[in-house]
Amino acid sequence: MTNPNRLNALLATTLGALLLALTPAHADEAADARSVIESQINAFLADDMTAAYSFASPSIRKIYPDESRFFDMVKRGYQPVYRPGNFAFGRSSTAAGGAGIVQEVLIAGPDGQDWTALYSLERQPDGSLKINGVQMIKAAPPQT
Repeated sequence: MTNPNRLNALLATTLGALLLALTPAHADEAADARSVIESQINAFLADDMTAAYSFASPSIRKIYPDESRFFDMVKRGYQPVYRPGNFAFGRSSTAAGGAGIVQEVLIAGPDGQDWTALYSLERQPDGSLKINGVQMIKAAPPQT
């Protein structure tokens, strides 16, 4: 059986290396990414399916072709994003070729558990950013 603390440490190290390998995002790009993420979280908090779905990329919309399926997926699989206790933005990096941004978000889930959410946002032909995925990493409990 795998030690969960060791697995979390390995994931954190791998993700840290990934973020370091990416180019730091320009301030205006990072601000745009944070605005999109915050707007979607606020839509989740208001149970506004239409607004929340509007921030999803075309790839996500293809997988979840209607608002209610998307909303149900988020409620079931992303509780910390759906109902965060609070959240703060961490590092942001530009993906290769400037096609998007990876934004780190530190989230306290509704149960008090801490998470790191890595948001992948992709640049659209009109220049806007849309959320193309979120990877959730559970924070390791403090060592006692």
